Amino acid sequence: MFRRVSGLLIAVLLAASACGTSDDTAAPAASSAPAASAPAATELTVFAAASLTETFTELGKTFEAAHPGTTVKFNFGSSATLATQITQGAPADVFAAASPATMKTVTDAGLATGPTVFVKNKLQIAVPPDNPAKVESLKDLTDPKVKVALCAEQVPCGAAAIKALDAAGLKVTPVTLEQDVKATLTKVELGEVDAALVYQTDVIASAGKVTGIAFPEADQAINDYPIATLTKAPAADLAKQFVDLVLSQQGKDVLTKAGFQAP
Repeated sequence: MFRRVSGLLIAVLLAASACGTSDDTAAPAASSAPAASAPAATELTVFAAASLTETFTELGKTFEAAHPGTTVKFNFGSSATLATQITQGAPADVFAAASPATMKTVTDAGLATGPTVFVKNKLQIAVPPDNPAKVESLKDLTDPKVKVALCAEQVPCGAAAIKALDAAGLKVTPVTLEQDVKATLTKVELGEVDAALVYQTDVIASAGKVTGIAFPEADQAINDYPIATLTKAPAADLAKQFVDLVLSQQGKDVLTKAGFQAP
């Protein structure tokens, strides 16, 4: 009798053990949780015309404050140079150009669509505060004794300068041709030239380092500034949000304060 009970007990224990082993080694149930998505981009790269340096830097800080953990990186320079860099594969999310022609280089390559003109800008004559050459008008720049700096022709500010001079029927022989408007302005700030044709916004941004002289022909050489997200933007969502900021009332206020005109 004892042997039968013992045998029965052993059989029960072995069966229980077998059941336990089966449960422990069973394949886990498939998880119903969704697969983890790729982390959101936290870096935004903006290529922008040199004349946008001060305003876009301010808007970049505003954007970072509204998007904690996000960093906005800027590449400021000649719009023509930036367009070339983009078409040659430089990674960027947003392009803000100082002329439709330089933006067209990028859109024609299929690298941007639907650019929007967000501001306009026009030229002034920049001279040192003491104006040693006594420049008062565009015609004064034709004097061979007056050292003049201009942007290179392929640069938007250079193209605008040529258009303004043509409108006035004047020819100026510059002592230097610079690759962007900031470099052109610097020549005046350092006293290396007597005058330069730059944007009025750059005169304002110089904070008294130069004096600006308005001239009527500038109204015939106003540059439109288009902005667009790039089709291969690594941070496409952030790019759209940055463009939205530039086009917003807050963006318009920053740009207008700096001397840009509404489109």
